[in-house]
Amino acid sequence: MIHSLRGKVKSKSATEVVVDVSGVAFYVVLSVPTADHLPKVGEEVEIRTYLNVREDAMELYGFEDEEELTLFKMLIGISKIGPKVAMGILSGTNPGEFKKRIVAGDVAALTALPGIGPKTAKRIIVELKDKFVVTGDDDVMMLDGEVPDQFADALATLTALGFHRSDGFRVLSDMQRKDQLSGNVEEIVKIALTKL
Repeated sequence: MIHSLRGKVKSKSATEVVVDVSGVAFYVVLSVPTADHLPKVGEEVEIRTYLNVREDAMELYGFEDEEELTLFKMLIGISKIGPKVAMGILSGTNPGEFKKRIVAGDVAALTALPGIGPKTAKRIIVELKDKFVVTGDDDVMMLDGEVPDQFADALATLTALGFHRSDGFRVLSDMQRKDQLSGNVEEIVKIALTKL
């Protein structure tokens, strides 16, 4: 797997870039927002990448940041959504707006994106809605895997104590990654308070 590329922009267009990495030129397909943020030809760029291997081709897709790459991987994990459709979706909206549409179950807004019909929009909502959580102030964050009940209870407790939901979410997410959400809510909150 090619994790990322760092090199000089050899050529670029609205949805593609050729990156020269020490004399080896890589052709990379981009979303429109990522392409818009490319530096000028001849300047250095670093792009997160995803290598899609098919029977008849190997395609390299590029992303401005980890958030866009994560959404891309989520989308291609859904039945009947391939890399080209996923890139079309990422080109038609930004990650924050896309998450809000999913959480709101907004089928109409999703069907406005290229390559998405009503059935596909509903499938995307069903598959992805549980992976996001609204944290207040119109902010939507991504959840890593299954979320234990203690997570929501501890987040509610921290919010009631006056902490911002996004700060509580960040600390609890970090604790979840470190398998520190196994105790009762009171113990979890005590640990979280030491990190806030």
